[in-house]
This record gives sequence, C-alpha cells and structure tokens, in this order.
Amino acid sequence: MTAIIEAHGLSKRYGAHLALDHADFTIQPGRIVGLIGPNGAGKTTAMRAILGLTPYEGSLSVLGREPFRERAALMRDVCFIADVAVLPSWLRVDRAIDFVGGVHPRFRRERALELLARTQITRKQTLRELSKGMKTQVHLALAMAIDAKLLVLDEPTLGLDLLARRGFYDALLNDYMDASRTILITTHQVEEIENLLTDVMFIERGRIALDCPVEELGTRFAVVAVNEDQTETARAAKPFYERRMLGKTLFYYETPDLQKLGAFGELHTPSIADLFVAKLSRQAA
Repeated sequence: MTAIIEAHGLSKRYGAHLALDHADFTIQPGRIVGLIGPNGAGKTTAMRAILGLTPYEGSLSVLGREPFRERAALMRDVCFIADVAVLPSWLRVDRAIDFVGGVHPRFRRERALELLARTQITRKQTLRELSKGMKTQVHLALAMAIDAKLLVLDEPTLGLDLLARRGFYDALLNDYMDASRTILITTHQVEEIENLLTDVMFIERGRIALDCPVEELGTRFAVVAVNEDQTETARAAKPFYERRMLGKTLFYYETPDLQKLGAFGELHTPSIADLFVAKLSRQAA
C-alpha cells in the first residue's frame, strides 16, 4: 500500500529554534490521524511542510509529490481547514461559494449548500454579520465540499459550541470520510476526537514521541490503579509514569505483562488524553 504521507528526517529551523527535529512518520490511506502535542511542539510547522507552505530539510512525500516544489499540483487533491478563517469580512456567503467553485476543480457546490442548510446562516449574509462560530461553519462547509484525497484540519472546530462541534465530527465521519480519503487533524480537545481516530501521533520538541494505531494501544500500554499496600510492588515493575487520583496511585506501563500487572490492582487501557500527559510528562522530567 502506497503511503499518503511519508517523512524521513523531517527538520525545520527558525533561527536558533529547531521546530522539527528529524521527525519520521508515515500515514496510510483511509486513516484518521490525530497529531497531538503541546503549544510549540512542532504541529503547525509539520502541517505547513505537508501543505508545501514552508521549505524544510529531510525527505517528505505527500500523495507522491514533494510538497514545496509541487504545491500547485498537490493542492488539487488536498484540502486544508485552518484554525482561523481568512475569508474577508465584506464577503457575502453566496459569493464565497461562487469564488471557491471558480478556483477549485473538485468543489461540489450542492454539497456546500447542503451543509450550510443545516445551520442558521443565510446565503445573503456577509461574514461581518456572523458570529465567530458561524464564520467557522462557513469555512468548514466550503472546505468539506471539496472532494480531496487528503483533508488537513488544524483546530477545525475552534469557536464552535458543543452542538456544532458534534455536528461537524458526525458529518466528517458519515458524509465525508471513506476508504479513499485520509484525514490529518490537530486539536487541543483530545477527548472529543479520540473515538474518531484510527491512528495517533504525539509530537514534542519537534520529534515524534509516539506513532501508533489506536487499536494497538491496548496491547502497547496499560494503566493500573493501585491501592497503598501494592504501591512499592507496582513501582518495582518499572512504570514510565505515575500519578495520584482519588486515594490510589495510577501506574502507566509500556509493553505490559497484563497478567502480572492485574495482580497489582484495577487494570485499564489509558485514554489517548491520559496517555499523552503520561508520555510527555515523562519526557519533560
């Protein structure tokens, strides 16, 4: 299977700051990949490199193309939703639809109208008349109406309320995603998307700290809630992270011996959000 994105030794420096530090990762077609990291970890730089918006060192292939040199051709098959919509405030919604329809050969006008019909937005409104959340809905409708092979989402639901966020992710799964499309998404609202993801990548200080299919997390990682009398025994089994919660100590293990760990206490697979905190806290220590 040919990878949608393949990076080897991907690096990017801004002056003395190394934003990407020899990052290696591969993304296969038909996957929904969460790129998760703290502010300044390199998420935005990685996305800019993938979209051909910045030069870089190392090797990077996106849909079989070198993004920085072949950006015009690449963007026929890629759609990008940024955290801040850049459409001008004086633009009317219907004119925005006309504009995108005129510049992108894969834009589906009827699909955009269908998505907007689910909102309170009218086509004659200008963007300055809309709330922040409504402007984001216009931006999402325009982007999701493009029949792209790769959809890159950078904090896509920023500014939306809970109902609108849920509606967006439902539309993403039910009306947009199929085996021919791949989605790369960053967000700080990890808990909202972890049930959508097929793969997760943690990035910290420009390096990939974890690259794993979600279905393998249960065999690669375990967390045990341990009572006080088992604390030292559990600690001797060399967890990579521990924290206190509700009178118990939670120990996190990689490549765990589940039968052995089960004797220490309640055994669970960590959530993506909890695993992110555990992995990156270990690195910061």
